[in-house]
Amino acid sequence: MKIAEMSAVVTGGASGLGAATAASLASAGARVAVFDLDRAHGERIARRIDGMFVAVDVTDERSVAAALDSVSAAHGVPRILVNCAGICPAATTVDRDNQPHPIPIFRRAIEVNLIGSFCVTAHVASRLASSDEMDGERGVIINTASVSAFDGQIGQAAYSASKAGLVGMTLPIARDLAIHKIRVMGIAPGVFLTPMVEGLPQRVQDSLGKQVPHPSRLGRPEEFALLVESIVRNPMLNGEVIRLDGAIRLAPK
Repeated sequence: MKIAEMSAVVTGGASGLGAATAASLASAGARVAVFDLDRAHGERIARRIDGMFVAVDVTDERSVAAALDSVSAAHGVPRILVNCAGICPAATTVDRDNQPHPIPIFRRAIEVNLIGSFCVTAHVASRLASSDEMDGERGVIINTASVSAFDGQIGQAAYSASKAGLVGMTLPIARDLAIHKIRVMGIAPGVFLTPMVEGLPQRVQDSLGKQVPHPSRLGRPEEFALLVESIVRNPMLNGEVIRLDGAIRLAPK
């Protein structure tokens, strides 16, 4: 699918992988809508790329539906969706005092990372299903998983479970939507230089980068965005999750 002139939505587009993706799609000619709860950063990104910002809670169907109505009115039905919105809580199954993992933390990770991504996916797909075909397809949906879906570390039970859910739903959703000529893909990034990682001490960042076999450094958000562009443009990419990780396999901690 071509990118130029297409309506695109990037959730979690106010920072990190989402911001880089929004900028990349806009640079390729897409009309981009940034979905995020961070209004200040989201509006700044939207101004920079000549797009639009919509404050959206991806776990709230009414919020998602209203936001997509706004995008459709301004840019047309979104043909490209990239779900980057997510959180990364950390807690062990039993803590040092032998207390159990707080269930609200686990539930919130599932709600935002997994259910939120599915909510936006389903609502975008519903609109695409009744839209006109363009070059033999109607749209492309890309969800952001993580290598933690496969190599979850100590303290990542909630995060890994939510990302593994994204991996597990990729193929069935692609099969569901094949009749509507909508492709569904996933990207499982490794250790990338996102705001969360940037907040770590430099020595920790350097250590993380050295764990990557090649290139032996942290991933750059624009490299994630480059893969997004490649997926959108290549019509045979469907129903798969691509690891983008420099061949890293995470150690237990």
